[in-house]
Amino acid sequence: MSHLFSPFKLRSVELRNRVGISPMCQYSAVEGMAKGWHFAHYGSRAAGGAGLVLIEATAVEPRGRITPLDLGIWTDAHAAALGKIAAFISAQGAVPGIQLGHAGRKASCAPPWDGGRQLSDAEGGWRPVGPGRVPFGGGLSRVPWELSEAEIADITAAFAAAARRAAAVGFKWLELHAAHGYLLQSFCSPLTNQRADTYGGTFKNRIRFLMEVVRASREAWPDELPLAVRVSATEWVDGGWSVEDSIALARRLKPKGVDLLDVSSGGNLPDAPIPSHNPGYQTPFAERLRREVEIPVAAVGNITTATLAEDIVASGKADLVLIGRKSLAEPYWPLKASAELGGSPAWPPQYARAAL
Repeated sequence: MSHLFSPFKLRSVELRNRVGISPMCQYSAVEGMAKGWHFAHYGSRAAGGAGLVLIEATAVEPRGRITPLDLGIWTDAHAAALGKIAAFISAQGAVPGIQLGHAGRKASCAPPWDGGRQLSDAEGGWRPVGPGRVPFGGGLSRVPWELSEAEIADITAAFAAAARRAAAVGFKWLELHAAHGYLLQSFCSPLTNQRADTYGGTFKNRIRFLMEVVRASREAWPDELPLAVRVSATEWVDGGWSVEDSIALARRLKPKGVDLLDVSSGGNLPDAPIPSHNPGYQTPFAERLRREVEIPVAAVGNITTATLAEDIVASGKADLVLIGRKSLAEPYWPLKASAELGGSPAWPPQYARAAL
């Protein structure tokens, strides 16, 4: 049997295979509420054979959205709408997961198809927040509000409340977004965190916010369900967050109840030289974290073929692969990959007569 299509278990949750759908923003919500597009989008990927379907970055407070069209989970009503999607994902045999995030200084933007620029208040935007008053750059020019320690505590509580809501409506896998220059990662980076208080300066202080969010979320999230963290393994520039920093962070996260690392990279600087055109370009980071920290990892980044995904799992580079843009073009990629690797994929009966 293919390694890629073998089961994988974390805590009480077992995935039917080791293919997950990466959380990818759809920019289709209204005031943070999930709509029909989200049901169709995530439902089709669950029917497409993935073991894990991760709902896109879902904001824990309104100003934590990347765009005004992002999903949110800052009220019970938001959670209830998402719960309908979680139930359908489960009914298709996949595990429903959700990524909780806060955009930080990369918030208040137009969606990509409208240019992605930061919006003014008059255009429906808002002032982003961050560790300091340094804008992201590269067209995102709004100066962030520097969060006070009390405001940091409020956002930590918002993450915990969001985790509690997600569990209540049926999600079985929780991921915290601490990558790509969004709020939690911007605190970790020495390039963007210039604070002089207990949340800045030393490595221990810079990761403090993330560690507090992990602790609060783990306490709010059921003990029998897995908790993952997405990390940017490196910023791809000298003097920035490094793979060695990620290893040191992972060694602190593991004993705090983090079960898996979703290993990405970059995103905190607008002009970092990232070789994203190379197939599996981030997989070596996942492999190193898995080996040196002995923690399960998911590999992401230009994994588009069944043979590459199979090799990543079979050779022990990662425990899971998360498929992103490829799944946008091919919702049924996992079923097709299974057939390519010699399996007998279980197509939905409604589609079986047309299955490849």
